[in-house]
Amino acid sequence: MDTMYITHPASYLHEMGVLHPDSPKRIDAISDQLIMSGVMPYIINCHSSSSASDKDILRVHTIDYLNYLRSHSPKEGSYYYIDMDTIMNYYTLDAAFYSAGVGLFAIDSVFNKHVNNAFCATRPPGHHACSNRAMGSCFFNNIAIAARYAISKYNLKRLAIIDFDVHHGNGTEEIFANDPSVLMCSFFQHPFYPDTKLIYSANMCNIPVEAYADGAFIRDIVSSKWVPAIESYRPELILISAGFDAHREDDMGQLNLHESDYKWITDILVNMSEKYSSNRIVSFLEGGYDMSSLGRSAVLHIRSLAKI
Repeated sequence: MDTMYITHPASYLHEMGVLHPDSPKRIDAISDQLIMSGVMPYIINCHSSSSASDKDILRVHTIDYLNYLRSHSPKEGSYYYIDMDTIMNYYTLDAAFYSAGVGLFAIDSVFNKHVNNAFCATRPPGHHACSNRAMGSCFFNNIAIAARYAISKYNLKRLAIIDFDVHHGNGTEEIFANDPSVLMCSFFQHPFYPDTKLIYSANMCNIPVEAYADGAFIRDIVSSKWVPAIESYRPELILISAGFDAHREDDMGQLNLHESDYKWITDILVNMSEKYSSNRIVSFLEGGYDMSSLGRSAVLHIRSLAKI
């Protein structure tokens, strides 16, 4: 399969302090491992210049929230703390627009048949961002913005969002609760950050799991819960919130996944995309803070997307 790996230089300029786990080095950890593993020559490496527009952002977020971010964007050399996890520097807002824009570029690329699927290696991530609130290092909900864009531009009736980050994708859940055009499937450690109230609606298959759950337990959830839901729904597009912080080596969570578990999950989703969505998958980097396990896991995820 033709797989595109997309980055943007603005992802390196957004930073939240030297001790913050969401470091620009996360992008290097993935790209370096792609090179060292020999995978890079077999995928399409793209540096996108696409930025989301206000219209794109406002399909998901409120105008008051967008104005809030603009009014609090700090001067060069200073920071604005939304909370202790979510910090703006001079470049953050531009990086957030570009991070969302890369997702839209990827959507167009798969629907115009330039590639079968894509992995968006950008920062800031997105799945904690609610319609009117930044949190958890997330400012714009990239995957939600891409979903609304795809539904609007390509007249989709059904798309699936799959989230395997260790943290609950609370923003995505809040945005799409009770929306029949989106099926969301996830697992996440619970109780754990962000510890928000779970939303139970017909289009949500979000499974809280206890700390120290291992790959075998997660694979059973995917097989028994996710797969029947996706097969029943028959999505025309699959989007992935790809957080790799459920890995056993990542100190940000207490789940015990191995990089091979991410490959197994991705293989399932690739098979689903062949059956229902004309191979169309767009994957978005969310969490993953141990550089070694992040690089290894993301490479196996991308290898699975590319079938190499």
